[in-house]
Amino acid sequence: MVKAYKKFRNRIIPSEHTQQALLISWADLVKGQYPELQLLFAIPNGGARSARAGAMLKREGVKAGVPDLCLPVARRIWHSLYIELKAGDGRLSEKQKDWVEALSQQSNCVAVAYSFEEAKGILVDYLEGRL
Repeated sequence: MVKAYKKFRNRIIPSEHTQQALLISWADLVKGQYPELQLLFAIPNGGARSARAGAMLKREGVKAGVPDLCLPVARRIWHSLYIELKAGDGRLSEKQKDWVEALSQQSNCVAVAYSFEEAKGILVDYLEGRL
């Protein structure tokens, strides 16, 4: 069972899973306004798996630290947008920091969002050329 909420500073914060699912639902609703959102996809590199499943995914090329979402759409100076979604006081791991740096060096826009609303704002700002 996925834990949908956690307490953070006396507030209930939706989990990363819940916020990402909301973001994908929102993107589906507004793709008439932003058709490029049809290209938004999740990168399934997180979550609990058996050792066997983890080994299979690793052989297939799944890499730890890759951001959660990718929008392979060029804007301004950027080749694409990557978003790492965190909930509450979530922090980037060292591998995530390495990926942020490496992707940025390749002219990709990489952002960390701490809520559905923040991630939605990043997507809109990117698509409208404000990032």
